Amino acid sequence: MSEPKKIVVIGAGWAGLAATSHLVNQGYDVTLLEAAAHPGGLVAGWQTPGGRSVEGGIHGFWYPYRNIFNQVKALGLNPFTRFTRSSQYSPAGLEVESPLFQNEPRLPAPLGTFIYTQFKRLPLSDRLSALPLLYAVIDFDNSDQAWQNYDKMTARELFKQYGVTDRLYRDSFEPMLLVGLFAPGEQCSAAAALGMLYYFILAHQSDFDVVWCRGTVGARIFQPWIAQIEAAGGKVLTNQRVTDIVVDQSGIATGVQCGPEFFSADAVISGVSITGMKKIVANSQTLNNYPQFRNLSNLKGIDVLATRLWFDRKIDIPLPSNACFGFDATTGWTFFDLNDLHDEYHDEAHSVVEADFYHANQLLPMSDEQIVDKVHRDLTTCIPAFGSATVIDSSVIRVKEGVTHFFPGSYQYLLSATTDIPNLYMSGDWIVTRHGSWSQEKAYVTGLEAANRVVEQFGIGSQANIIPIEADEPHIQLARTLNQTLKEWTQFIPNPWLV
Repeated sequence: MSEPKKIVVIGAGWAGLAATSHLVNQGYDVTLLEAAAHPGGLVAGWQTPGGRSVEGGIHGFWYPYRNIFNQVKALGLNPFTRFTRSSQYSPAGLEVESPLFQNEPRLPAPLGTFIYTQFKRLPLSDRLSALPLLYAVIDFDNSDQAWQNYDKMTARELFKQYGVTDRLYRDSFEPMLLVGLFAPGEQCSAAAALGMLYYFILAHQSDFDVVWCRGTVGARIFQPWIAQIEAAGGKVLTNQRVTDIVVDQSGIATGVQCGPEFFSADAVISGVSITGMKKIVANSQTLNNYPQFRNLSNLKGIDVLATRLWFDRKIDIPLPSNACFGFDATTGWTFFDLNDLHDEYHDEAHSVVEADFYHANQLLPMSDEQIVDKVHRDLTTCIPAFGSATVIDSSVIRVKEGVTHFFPGSYQYLLSATTDIPNLYMSGDWIVTRHGSWSQEKAYVTGLEAANRVVEQFGIGSQANIIPIEADEPHIQLARTLNQTLKEWTQFIPNPWLV
């Protein structure tokens, strides 16, 4: 009987765990390498010396995360809260409240999002200025050609060209970009903006509904998942920082180097972030021979600041999840009522709040004390009752280039699942896929796609079943068909929106 094929997976986040889990269950000898002390990447959680739970930012699980929900169900876990409502604040106060869209009568997309969202200050005339933008939503079909067309412009340019008013952009679209793509519109690809907005908000009425983990994702999901992987024969090794992917003279990867230690492999899957992959390439003796890996130096991440504050009293926070804009130029932030969301704080007599800042490069140099004071002030601006409360404990986590930056022109440098090294496969939320998902769901899906490439290569085992995103509603399908037909008839006439 032949030895099982050896697979090395790099990075124990959603992508790496998805690939590892599937391949272990197909009989492969899989070793999962994680550079940090805790599996999970940015969603890993751990405890402070005082025994308090912290993590590198709160992560939501949106209604269309069908594959992640399916995996969690298969693990027999119940880690999620109920679906929650959310609100949005500016320095002027409460701006928007969102209902549970799945509880409202379903309307053709995107009417439900437009009608049921409760804007407190934004005039109807400004909201109506978004109607011409629907053409771009229809035209952007997640194809390679659509990405090439729209990735050349900024999201700000896109909204301006389609007549979105300055106020609607400032009070609605840019806040979505700051907490969805983690950067201001002038620094976001228009293609990424359309893809993100469609997936999370516009495609179907319920897509914006979200649940949260009732504790850290690391403890509630990843730890039991890893235990199942190890019980099935997989090996999960932490504190293993990859320094090179070794390639033989024929161009085939033979294994992974972690400092002095070598892990041989018949195939390698990367599930690390852009920042992590750039570090591997920078240290590599082999990957720098490939233009596609050298070109990764053109990509970059966005700084994240994750804070957790414990107060001396209970504050009434109207809704558990909140997004904020207008407090700092080019920075968006969110805050969460952990007494509501996390089981361990349900019965606390004082408030525990998570506040996460995105595109936070100008905040990272501040001291912990300065950051905590700023968060306290900003929370007080949103909810004045915080002004009479005292911070009794806090956690500040700085994540340099922690999330993917989809800037204009970045698409040409992104990698697909397959690479110029035939048995090296890529996965993660920055990998090109036609599935259509985003964020954690995209990372998980691309992990399964990479695992399927291994199954295809060796002809051993079954491919993972990947649930497609919900199909476009009939009127959207019709509009896209008509648009494609019209484009074919007028293919030699320049599109005035893309000049």
